[in-house]
Amino acid sequence: MPAPDQGIDPRGPQFTAALTAVVLVAVLLTPTPVAPVLLAVQAVLFAWGALAGVQHTPVARLFRALVRPRLAAPDHLEDPAPPRFAQSVGLAFAVLGLVGYAVGLEALALVAVGFALVAALLNAVFRFCLGCEVYLLLRRFTATPAIN
Repeated sequence: MPAPDQGIDPRGPQFTAALTAVVLVAVLLTPTPVAPVLLAVQAVLFAWGALAGVQHTPVARLFRALVRPRLAAPDHLEDPAPPRFAQSVGLAFAVLGLVGYAVGLEALALVAVGFALVAALLNAVFRFCLGCEVYLLLRRFTATPAIN
């Protein structure tokens, strides 16, 4: 459990995932000249979350200002590291999508966006953070065993 000043409201990443899903659906539904621009904006947001931490993004500030005051206090706080890693995974898919658009492989871009969209929807709808789960698995497999 993180220290109280370092934990995040677990509903914040879920809110972020919902807005991310909206942006990614827009990427899939808009024509090519607009779609890469929307994807670039989403890539910047992913990078912000990955580098500064999910609690410091514009979407997190929006959540704290508009949504959280209308909710009861969370029953627990979460470690921000797994969602931060998930933002890195999202960034990787967004960059892959941007590369696809840049080199004329729109199918690659759409598949990359589709994968990111599935992950965002899993978090937004079911509160299942796929990137967070990958982070926890990686931690489990890379953790140094205790010496008795």
